[in-house]
Parts: sequence; C-alpha cells; structure tokens
Amino acid sequence: MTGGTGHGARGGHPPPEERPGDDRAAFSALLEDSVEDLYEHAPCGFLSTLPDGTIAKINATLLDWLGHARDDLVGRRTFSDLLTVGGRIYHETHFGPLLRMQGEISGIALELEAADGSRRPVLVTSTVKTGGDGQPLLIRTTVFDARDRRAYETELLRARQQAEDERAELMRLNATLQRTLLPPALVSVPGLDVAAHYHIASPDKVGGDFYDLFPLAAGTWGLFLGDVCGKGAGAAAVTSLARYTLRAAAVYDPEPAAVLTNLNTVLNHEYNGDDPRFCTVVFGLLTPDTDHGGFRITLAGGGHPPALLLRADGSVAQLDTPGGQLIGVLPDAHIATTTVHLEAGDTLLLHTDGLTEAHTAANSDDDRYGDEALLDFVHALAPTTATDAVAAIRELLDTFGTGVDDDTAVLAISVPRP
Repeated sequence: MTGGTGHGARGGHPPPEERPGDDRAAFSALLEDSVEDLYEHAPCGFLSTLPDGTIAKINATLLDWLGHARDDLVGRRTFSDLLTVGGRIYHETHFGPLLRMQGEISGIALELEAADGSRRPVLVTSTVKTGGDGQPLLIRTTVFDARDRRAYETELLRARQQAEDERAELMRLNATLQRTLLPPALVSVPGLDVAAHYHIASPDKVGGDFYDLFPLAAGTWGLFLGDVCGKGAGAAAVTSLARYTLRAAAVYDPEPAAVLTNLNTVLNHEYNGDDPRFCTVVFGLLTPDTDHGGFRITLAGGGHPPALLLRADGSVAQLDTPGGQLIGVLPDAHIATTTVHLEAGDTLLLHTDGLTEAHTAANSDDDRYGDEALLDFVHALAPTTATDAVAAIRELLDTFGTGVDDDTAVLAISVPRP
C-alpha cells in the first residue's frame, strides 16, 4: 500500500472532529480541566518560593501530604521548614548552595515532616527562575512521593544483609568442616621437627586437601598428604573417607604401597557410578634408625607431586615415585614407592599442587608458578628446618594473593642437628 493520507497516515488515530460522539465527549472532558486544576491536583507536589526560601505558592497535593492549610505556609514558612532536621541541615549545606551555583538540581532524596510528625520520603527537583537582569526571581520545586522507592530500597538492603549473613554463616560452617578434616595439631615425634600449613584459597568452598602425622606400633609413625579432585561438600566427603581410611589401613598393614592400595579399593568401590571421585596421595612410613641415627622413610605415591628432600649440605632432590597412578580411578592402580634416609639437618617437604599452579601475575591463565620455580625457591632455603621451610612457603603463598585459586597443604619434617 502506498500514498496513505488522512488519519490513516497518522498511525490510525483520527483527530477529535472525526471521532465518534462518545469519544469526542470523553476527549472534550479531558480538555475541560483548567491549568490551575492540573497544577493543584497533579500526582506530585509543586511549590514556588522566593530566593530566600519563603513559600509563595504550593499546590493542594503537597498540602494534603503535609496536612497543612495553605495559609499556614504561604508567606509564613520556608521550604526547609517542611523538611526533617537532617533534611534541613542537608538543604543548608548542600542543596541550597548547589542550587544557587547551578540554577538547577534534580533527584535529591529528602524527607518531609507532616503536621502530625509523620515523615514522607520524597525526591526533589528545583530550578531557579531569573529575570532579564539575571537575578533570581523565584525557585520552582517539584516533589515526588518516594515511599514505594524507599520501601524497595529498604527491602533490597534487607535482602543484601540477609545474603551477607548467610554467606558469613556458610563461611563459618565451611571453616568448621575444614577443621574436622585436618588434625587439630601434629603429634610430637621424638627426634623430629614437624610443621604443617593449610592455605585456604576461598572461604566459600571446602577444599579437598588433607594431611596427617600419627603414631603406629613399634615406634613407627605414618604420615600422608593428599588432594581430592574438586571442591565443596562432595570433595569434603571424599577427604574425610580418605583420611580415616588411610589411618585404619596403616594400622592393619603399615607398608606404604599396601596402605594406598587399600584406599584405592575403597574409593573405587564407593565412587564407581556416575560421580567418580579420585585423589592424589603420598603416604610415608617413618622409622628411627637406631644404628646410624636419623630416620628411614619409605614413601608411596599415587599420582601426587614428588616430595622434596633438602639435604644438610644445601642440595635439593625430588623424590619421584614414577608410575604411581591416581587413587580411586582404576580397580588395580599401580603404586610406586621410594625409600630415603633422613640425616641430621635434612628436611622432607610435601605439598599439594595448589602451590605450583598458583598464578604469579594478576589475570593471567598462563603464568603459573611451576615446579622449576619451586625447586629454585627451596634451593635458596636449604639447609633449613621443617618449621622454617613451612614458614617460608606461607610467606610465598601470601605474595601470590588471589593468584592462589586452589587450596594448598604443606607438610614438612626434619631431623634437627645435634
């Protein structure tokens, strides 16, 4: 269709003279409202004041909100008199000076105080009318009812506070749960210095790292450090199962490979459905060497980063357990072991991969700390003690800040020098 004319060309709305009789009557009724009536009964408040703030004119809507008669206000009161105490202070110190400088100010949140003492939140817009000489003649002010907006803001603040309270409670519960997954304190082993640290990457989720050091029969001790895949309640359940399984298995048969084999069997049976769970673990058996001094330690590794041996002469070595497979993935996982002798001044350091996978630069997915950097770091520490090594790792983690996006556990043992 082309060439539309008449009321069709104006979007389908005919002018008043072309409308049916009922429509013309309704339209005329709207036009019968006088400008004064529109001013008096507008859905917002209007008032005009002299430059000194004295009220010169005010509409019926605003009078109704305030509960005042017109004669009580016009020529007798100022606009700031209608405000609460706090509003009057703000008007004198901010609203008024800004209005004088700018000639207009809009959307200011204030509170009116009615004759009965009640308060009404409002949004105020004011403009200055000037004469030909540029001098202010009067101030025109529009007042909008903001009770619904204030109620919305109050509800929003309440919801935000509730969310913050719930998050704080979740963090408290997570911290409590995390503490149950770790030993309250490391046992004291005669002839050894022991230290550990757990770095929480996010207080909102429970991590899956765990460690322990505990006594076994015949003057031996067991230790382990591991990392469960994932975070949250699911990872916490696996962490708890792994920790107590390792302790029980070590009592039954302390040989490190047998301990990890037992854990692999338990995890594989428990999580062999649609939600498989696995972890990396290193388990060690500590035995005092009564003939030569120091300790003999046998480590079994299940897919875990290698332990680091810091010798008394300042050298550093990785204690690899090559071929050790993740625990809980395969029914018959291969477990690799290695044995080393800890002499006076030697320190053994175990860690989870949250340390080496930490970001060293903000917003970088590629700049990971890495194994080589950690080797260089411990080279600079050696020789050291377990306490000093863990303290140094804690300081290192702090330098990464938010770059540590995975929990990190560190466990160290050392043979003190005579």
